Amino acid sequence: MAGELDDIRARLERIGEELADLAIERLRESIDAGGSELPVDEKRITRARRAVEKAANLLREPDDRSWD
Repeated sequence: MAGELDDIRARLERIGEELADLAIERLRESIDAGGSELPVDEKRITRARRAVEKAANLLREPDDRSWD
C-alpha cells in the first residue's frame, strides 16, 4: 500500500509542477500583452496547484490514527 501511495504522491507532485509552469506562462503572456492585472485563470491555476500540493503532502505524512 505504501508503494501505491508513493506513486500517487509523485504524480501529484508532477502535476503541481505542471500547474506552476502553466501559471507562470499565463503571467508571461499577460505581461507580454501589456496587461497590468493578474489573469483570472492564473488565480484558478494557482489555487489548483496549492490543492494538489496539499494532497501530496497529506500522502507524505504518516498515518497517526489508531483503528484499535
